[in-house]
Amino acid sequence: MIDIFTSDKLKVLYPKVKSFVEKELYPIEMELLKQPFNDAEKILQQKRELAKKDGLWVPYLQPEQGGSGLSMLEFAQISEMLATTPFGHYCLNCQAPDIGNIELLNKYGSEEQKEQFLRPLINGDIRSCFSMTEPDFAGSNPINMGTTARLDDNQYVINGHKWFTSAADGASFAIVMAITDENAETYQKASMIIVPTDTPGFILKRNIPVMGETGEGYLSHGEILYQDCRVPTSNLIDGAGSGFMLAQERLGPGRIHHCMRWIGICERAFEMMCKRAATRSMGDGTMLGEKQTIQNWIAESRAEIDAARLMVLHTARKMDHEGTKAVRIAISTIKFFTAKVLMKVLDRAIQTHGALGITDDLLLSFWYRHERGARIYDGPDEVHKSALARNILKEYGLK
Repeated sequence: MIDIFTSDKLKVLYPKVKSFVEKELYPIEMELLKQPFNDAEKILQQKRELAKKDGLWVPYLQPEQGGSGLSMLEFAQISEMLATTPFGHYCLNCQAPDIGNIELLNKYGSEEQKEQFLRPLINGDIRSCFSMTEPDFAGSNPINMGTTARLDDNQYVINGHKWFTSAADGASFAIVMAITDENAETYQKASMIIVPTDTPGFILKRNIPVMGETGEGYLSHGEILYQDCRVPTSNLIDGAGSGFMLAQERLGPGRIHHCMRWIGICERAFEMMCKRAATRSMGDGTMLGEKQTIQNWIAESRAEIDAARLMVLHTARKMDHEGTKAVRIAISTIKFFTAKVLMKVLDRAIQTHGALGITDDLLLSFWYRHERGARIYDGPDEVHKSALARNILKEYGLK
């Protein structure tokens, strides 16, 4: 926590979360990563029940929904702590894509949708996934997509091809982005529709291997085929044509969630790097940490992590006070900046550990595989940099 961004509520909750992560998850994280997720999930379920019992469950939700009523600024700091282990967010039911779907349904879902899908998701009884990206269209320009939802009486008939639908394996439902009116204005063409994964025509084609790891369950990325997949019109979220608006509502907070998660990973990797530098003998009477290059990496990493954290928390605070639209450019800025810091810190930590760093004996290789996509998903670095630059140049008269 940082004093200028803390609160009375956070002062009580943060130490509890920190103790839970360090005592319950750190000792077992490496063992769990070496197991198939479906096996590890049995142990993690026990930790999830413990988190509920300790009052740590869904802290971003209001107390009447079982949470702690944290603001974005408060939750961002909890999220950093959770991210220091691969299973922190999962054990408090704060993991993507579920957290984004919970926030979306909480704000825009109908009472029927909340009863059928949202409440079991909040309780941790089910998981969900978010189905937007398509292999045949550039993800950096989401207005282009081939998935359609054709209205047929009181049903939508969905056809399309999605991939990188994270955590689809084992999910109970997907929120699907699909074209519902090809003739509408550009940003009114698409809608979001809930599709239970046991619906005929919903086909999980495969879990996509990422850097050699296919994964399963929550730790996977699915390729999905929708083939004449029929769902009732009551599964439409908010209204026809609101898909892009809902995507922006989901992506703004989601990018802050990602950034604080990345900072938590950076802190753990930084700690590992420093411990290695301080204890690794070079065999000539010197320690690795005495080497100037290592010292440079440590100094640069400390400065970059601290800078990223302040930028993200400032953005979170502004979002709390002024809303998502007011921080659109700030979110673009923190997204590419923090992703770059993440990759630099991970790379330095791996290099500091030498050959050990690229093995699965440490967390570093897991994070490198799973987080290299940070510079791609939710908008590639280049798109966010362009958005920031265009906004700046407007002030100088460039149209």
